[in-house]
Amino acid sequence: MADIASDPLWAAILLEAQQAADAEPLLASFLHMTVLRHNALEDVLAFHLSSKLASAVMDARALMELFREALSADKTISTSMRADIVACFERDPACDCYSTPLLYFKGFHAIQSQRITHWLWLNGRQTLALFLQNRISEVTGVDIHPAAQLGHGILLDHGTGVVVGETAVIGNNVSILHGVTLGGSGKERGDRHPKIGDGVMLGAGSAVLGNIRVGNCAKVGAGSVVLDDVPAHSTVAGVPARVVSSGQGGTPALDMDQRV
Repeated sequence: MADIASDPLWAAILLEAQQAADAEPLLASFLHMTVLRHNALEDVLAFHLSSKLASAVMDARALMELFREALSADKTISTSMRADIVACFERDPACDCYSTPLLYFKGFHAIQSQRITHWLWLNGRQTLALFLQNRISEVTGVDIHPAAQLGHGILLDHGTGVVVGETAVIGNNVSILHGVTLGGSGKERGDRHPKIGDGVMLGAGSAVLGNIRVGNCAKVGAGSVVLDDVPAHSTVAGVPARVVSSGQGGTPALDMDQRV
């Protein structure tokens, strides 16, 4: 077992997994195979994602080696993954353990899988990246293009029905509820998808369309359709979305207050 003193998040996840295995014997084998027998959090992620995404044409072992390669080559994947786990723990009241998103939240699984497809995309392996995008969408119900750029500390709450287009950019410490679309506004090519600033919260069922900017610490109300830039520190709502308040303090993504 690797030294866990320098990785308190991994230490916490190991302890939680052992306690869960002791409390629920029916899951002891699953928890041992998925968490307890591994030496690092990265190994758990590679094993767990590969088990979920394996198919008749791409087995789990091949995927696990691929994921390990990506995690080894790009250390920002590990750093961002840890920030995403903490984001789930701190912002989602249904998450009372650090191990919960790692093991059970498909929104978290979709984000980490996309980080790996993004690495493939940047390294000239677009065909494999697109193959995995399709598989991730089938398994998680989340469709994020491999070229999309994602920051760290992202909470993808539930995740079902989320679509993120090719040229979209998502900043740091962003919270995204289910059913959100970051899409284009037509059939134009080139840079055509939204740019989401830091600290933004995107409410359930909202759609942000076109090459527009949602400023830092803005909030988009549930069910809104955003077609124009959103000023920083403002709240927009409606179809089409309009500014309903501005100049507010705080960070909506961290506050998770979905009222407008």
